[in-house]
Formats: sequence, structure tokens, C-alpha cells
Amino acid sequence: MNKTAVVLGGTGLVGSALLELLVHSPAFSNVRCISRRAPHLDHPKLTHCHADFEQLENYAEAFQGDCLFSCLGTTRKQAGSLAAQRRVDVDYQLRAAQIAAQQGVPHYFLVSAMGANADSLSAYMQMKGELENAVIALNFASTSIFQPSLLTGARDQRRWAESLSAPLMEAACHLPGLKNYRPISGTQLAQAMLERSLEYTQGLKRYRLGECFPKSE
Repeated sequence: MNKTAVVLGGTGLVGSALLELLVHSPAFSNVRCISRRAPHLDHPKLTHCHADFEQLENYAEAFQGDCLFSCLGTTRKQAGSLAAQRRVDVDYQLRAAQIAAQQGVPHYFLVSAMGANADSLSAYMQMKGELENAVIALNFASTSIFQPSLLTGARDQRRWAESLSAPLMEAACHLPGLKNYRPISGTQLAQAMLERSLEYTQGLKRYRLGECFPKSE
């Protein structure tokens, strides 16, 4: 294969793991990272587009490719306010998806969250649900939405609440009906995204933990 992958948010937990997998995949000959900061990875297949996310229209050509992986995300604490978090988690990702659709990208991947719902009482889940609905409406030939629970792994900024809750969730999720809420690593999610990019199924598909990792059920 001679595919081009575009990764939005390639310096975060999932995005950085995904870049590593993509550059070593024989299916992809070109991997483009669109981010504010340069990725830590250096590889001949990898190019970096240093983007101003307030002016994404200026980088439309950088979105040309076979797959767009949207891995951008932040927390309210990191962003400074709910409005600032929404800017990153919804506005930037939606604008990127719109540009990718205009550029004819056939396969769109989104890292969302378990429980995403535009009608949720949780502001975070509401944002995730609104973004899902908006990108689905863009009608990519193939849309793959991943809905993990807690994501674990090394981050640039440590999230203490997640670190403390992960062992508790891991234990609780052995109970019947809770398997889809078990924490997984950013690398596991990245691997699942890569595998789905090689399959290519048309239309919309949402993936939860059990569907991504049947062996772990």
C-alpha cells in the first residue's frame, strides 16, 4: 500500500503512540502530524505541520490523505476553563474534520469517550456527543469512532485523578456488564485504530472496548 495518514494531536497520549505505529506500518508511506508542538518522533516517513489551530484553513493542503486520525483533547484544568476546553475538544476537531471532508479524505477516525451523548448532564460527555454528531453529519465514506473509558499511559502532564482511579476501575470492571469501562492504555487504543484503518469498512462504526479487544473480554 501507499497510503497517507494525517494525525491531529500527534503529541498527546494516543496520538504519539499512533505516530509510532503508523511510521512502522508498511501500509503507510507518508505520515503527517498536524500540531502546535513538534512530535518527539523522528522518522523519514513523518512530516510535521506546525499549525495555528485558530487558522486551520491556512493549512488545508496538509489535510490531504487517506485517513485523518483526530486524537486531540484536553481537560478543563489544563485548558483553564470549560469554554477553553470546548475550543480544543469540539471546535478545533470539528473544523479539522470539515477541512478534511472538503479535501476528499475518505476515512475519518475520532477518539471520543465512553458515554458520549449530546444530551448528557455531564459537560464533558455532552461535548464529546456533540462532536460525534457533527462529524457524522459530514458523511465521510468511512467514519470510525472509538469510545474508550479511562486511558492510561505516560503523559506530559500527569493527571492524578486518573492515576488513582485506574486500579479501582480495573478491579470493578471484572464485574458482569462493566467490561467496556475497563481502563486501557493509549498504545492499545492506537493499535486498534491502526488495525481498523487497514480494514476500511464504509459507513459509520463505533468501537467500544469489547469490540476493539475481544481477547480481553
